Amino acid sequence: MQSVVIQIVCNQKEYRVFDNEVENDRMEERESMKQYRNQMVVEFDSISKNESFARVVVAAFVARLNPTLEEIADIKTAVSEAVTNSIIHGYENADGRIRIETEIEGNTVTVIIQDYGIGIENIEKAMEPLYTSKPELERSGMGFAFMEAFMDELFVESEVGCGTTVTMRKVIRQDDAVDGTDLLKQKIAETKGNQNMR
Repeated sequence: MQSVVIQIVCNQKEYRVFDNEVENDRMEERESMKQYRNQMVVEFDSISKNESFARVVVAAFVARLNPTLEEIADIKTAVSEAVTNSIIHGYENADGRIRIETEIEGNTVTVIIQDYGIGIENIEKAMEPLYTSKPELERSGMGFAFMEAFMDELFVESEVGCGTTVTMRKVIRQDDAVDGTDLLKQKIAETKGNQNMR
């Protein structure tokens, strides 16, 4: 049975109409969890200096979920690799635009990085570890492997002559995360305890 989903987003509230029970169950589950939803879109020139901007802006947007340092480093690395791929392979260091859409829904972060460059002829081959289409530039061929390793999900869509879209998802394990404030309080308490023992 095919599912038809109609999605309407209005004032940061999501409304959906479904044609089967499974989707209705998912919606009820989401509503009961009172999922937080927020979105950010940024577009910039395809120059190498903007790679660091891209990872910092995504990290700052995701920070509201209180990720661990490891989670934020994973996201920054994956974004860095995707943007670098767009600059070097998508535009071959020529002028172009890169678009990043980042969405938070509940504790799931989705990052979509899109270029309008030359596209990828063979996605499967491009995603092989150590494969690079630019060996003369001494590229490691690990970009997609890093994205896949550091994120929970990775999807790549590309059309030759039209560009590439990389979609990555990561669940922020909020229940396992240590709040920085709590950690600071714990360290202060330990320090005071050590001073009292003297």
